[in-house]
Amino acid sequence: MIAALLGKKIGMTQVYDDQGVLHPVTVVQAGPCSVLQIKNAQREGYEAVQIGFDDFKNHRETKPAAGHAAKAGTSAKRFVKEYRLAAADADVAAGATLTVEVFEGVGKIDVIGTSKGKGFQGPMVRHHFKGMPASHGCERKHRSPGSICSHATQAGTGPKPKKGKRMGGHMGSVRCTSRNHRIIRIDKENNLLLIKGPLPGPAGGYLFLRASKTAAAAPA
Repeated sequence: MIAALLGKKIGMTQVYDDQGVLHPVTVVQAGPCSVLQIKNAQREGYEAVQIGFDDFKNHRETKPAAGHAAKAGTSAKRFVKEYRLAAADADVAAGATLTVEVFEGVGKIDVIGTSKGKGFQGPMVRHHFKGMPASHGCERKHRSPGSICSHATQAGTGPKPKKGKRMGGHMGSVRCTSRNHRIIRIDKENNLLLIKGPLPGPAGGYLFLRASKTAAAAPA
């Protein structure tokens, strides 16, 4: 069974469950997704299902994307991802449509997205440095990272800092996976999933949702 969907983050709210417990949830428009291609080990070297979400505007779709989607009898999609299969018995064919119903009976899911971009940030924001002393004797250096000379590739004589040295730089806008989220509610009519907790990315950002790979080992 294919337990994966593509979606778009709408925002956060809170809802009550059947026991009257209030849960913070993220609302995700999940699907409908079109199956664009079925990949197999004989042809591509691995087993996977390629799915797409969110139609292009007509004047924005490219001819390669439109031609690829036309083979499956559907339109070009803005967001395309692959879901690896454990076996070759995919229970869908190219051109099929996947909806939120694929997550019925799935307890927890993993959500993959792109975190919010923060631009250039200093080491106090980016790495939680405490900064220089805030008392007398520190002149206009309160948010400085301190000396980096002893972290050169060859201490004292190296031409550059070692890789991974924590300094100021670009922060955010990276792929991240948030694991083991409970599905609080499935709205089939509106293709919505109410997922417990915050999810990566801004409102309007694309998300890849799949059945959790580690839920068995995670606490309830």
